Amino acid sequence: MRTRTLLTALTALTLLVATPALAAPAPQAAAATWDTDRAAAAYAANPAAVTASGSENAGTTPGLAFDGDGATRWSSNFADDAWIRLDLGTTLRVDRVTLDWEAAYGKRYVLEISKNGTDWTPFYTETAGTGGSVTTSTYPQEVTGRYIRLRGLERSTPYGYSLYSFKVYGGEAAPASTTRTNLALNHPAYSNYYQHNGNSPAYVTDGGWPANFKDDATRWSSDWNADRWVSVDLGASSTIDTVDFYWESAYAVDYLLQVSDDNTTWRTVYEPSAADIAARRANIQAPADATGRHDTVTLPQPVTGRYVRMLGKERRSFYNPAPYTAQFGYSLYEFQVWGTGGNAAAAYPALPGDQSGTYQTTFFDDFTSAALDRSKWRVVRTGTEMGPVNGESQAYVDSTDNVRTQNGELVLAAKYCKGCTQAGGGTYDFTSGRIDTSTHFDFTYGKVSARMKLPVGDGFWPAFWLLGSNVDNPSVSWPASGETDIMENIGYANWTSTSLHGPGYSADGNIGARQTYPNGGTADQWHTYAVEWTPTAMRFYVDDNLVQETTRNKLESTRGQWVFDHNQYVILNLALGGAYPAGWNQVTTPYWGLPQSSVDKVAAGGVQAEVDWVRVEQKK
Repeated sequence: MRTRTLLTALTALTLLVATPALAAPAPQAAAATWDTDRAAAAYAANPAAVTASGSENAGTTPGLAFDGDGATRWSSNFADDAWIRLDLGTTLRVDRVTLDWEAAYGKRYVLEISKNGTDWTPFYTETAGTGGSVTTSTYPQEVTGRYIRLRGLERSTPYGYSLYSFKVYGGEAAPASTTRTNLALNHPAYSNYYQHNGNSPAYVTDGGWPANFKDDATRWSSDWNADRWVSVDLGASSTIDTVDFYWESAYAVDYLLQVSDDNTTWRTVYEPSAADIAARRANIQAPADATGRHDTVTLPQPVTGRYVRMLGKERRSFYNPAPYTAQFGYSLYEFQVWGTGGNAAAAYPALPGDQSGTYQTTFFDDFTSAALDRSKWRVVRTGTEMGPVNGESQAYVDSTDNVRTQNGELVLAAKYCKGCTQAGGGTYDFTSGRIDTSTHFDFTYGKVSARMKLPVGDGFWPAFWLLGSNVDNPSVSWPASGETDIMENIGYANWTSTSLHGPGYSADGNIGARQTYPNGGTADQWHTYAVEWTPTAMRFYVDDNLVQETTRNKLESTRGQWVFDHNQYVILNLALGGAYPAGWNQVTTPYWGLPQSSVDKVAAGGVQAEVDWVRVEQKK
């Protein structure tokens, strides 16, 4: 569900039973600690649990960040390395932390977890804080401990760090058990894709769901595809007799319940009957009226396994409006696994670190051949390799009028001819050029750079970018494929932009930045644009100056899933008009985002993006 307000939650509870060989568990009330501020609870139980490096004065002591009163605050001593810490009183798996800053916020700081109060592990690092309310989700990191600390690195003002509240959410992991219990409680959970950081799979084991099955409470929500799954690690081989699914309104019409010993090979132990599937499929309502359901799957015989998975096969439909229908993702509040066994030591695996080795060139083209080197590049055509996108006005064609090498440069040129081009079932007044390495070269991690000179004029949209190689896989598609925009320009002479697109941060919600050329530089001069892509960060450069840095840690903690761990390929193109330029220049005629003055420039000739060279370097 991309828009939460479209989907409300569950209907009357529906019992789904494979064979009544074993009694279903009694309906379980949400645990008392579900979705509550565990930091406030720990402070209320023991005010001495809170300590700090110091306070500004007697009216801003550290406990005031945990007293549940949004008007009181802790203000530290006036030092960059000031800190505040809390003994939670018990070991928790933390799923998120919320910091509510006063005006004196942290510009740079670290959140850390500890099991013993001595050895600390960072789980969130802020390098460019802007204050306000900040919620950091921990998935997919292992953040388990009894003590939690905020450690300052740099203040935003000459005063101390000032927090109205420091909230911690999570719960105790279910231990190994010889008596029948919910083995999944606060255990690691995973999915292939999720909507954004606030709907990660971690929330399906946090112990609760809203009593009315309608609130936007903690839940996993997939992106809008059918073959999405969510799984739970019980920590050890377990004997399982029942599974409970507490669905939000976007429930699965058809799905498989599977178990695994190794998280690789899966055995299906349940699927709804044909009658159940038909009934679920027929329950179509408007999003505002729709509710979800509680499925209790009682297995005919107990099964064994360490991992348990719901693999979706068909999503529920909604009127949009009637009689038309639409489908969103899957949305699940809680995933309970009942049986014996398990182990509270189950943990999320360590995330990858940076690579060793030295950079070596693995791809290079300086366009000195007489024609484009087709062993390196594919020429992309509208209606063949791609369809129309973004409301752009051009058709991409394979013609030396639009794609050629000359004077040791690649030229991507725009041409105008009213109604002259038929492509993909449409008629176009403009043609232009786009090339990529899709069928020749793709890669994971490296430095990618190009030296380019760009056309200036409202709505001219040259770009140098990377796209996930799985974008054409219908079970992935965009933005789950990931997109890395190394350079985009929409015709303004003094700035370009960089951005990342993925689940939860795509289109206008991308993670990006604008860069103004220093010292009066302009886009129609030669500049070098680059990205360094590592397992832990994306760093963008213009003329070797760092202009955007996005770490995996911050992206996944505050926005969504990091989908930059697989191959991408290189793209160079020159678009005309469309959504991005129109969003800035507000032009609607004669073409969206492309004013008459720019049309005249294209018609006169000479509107082109020039590329001196392209290089990819990887660590070996």
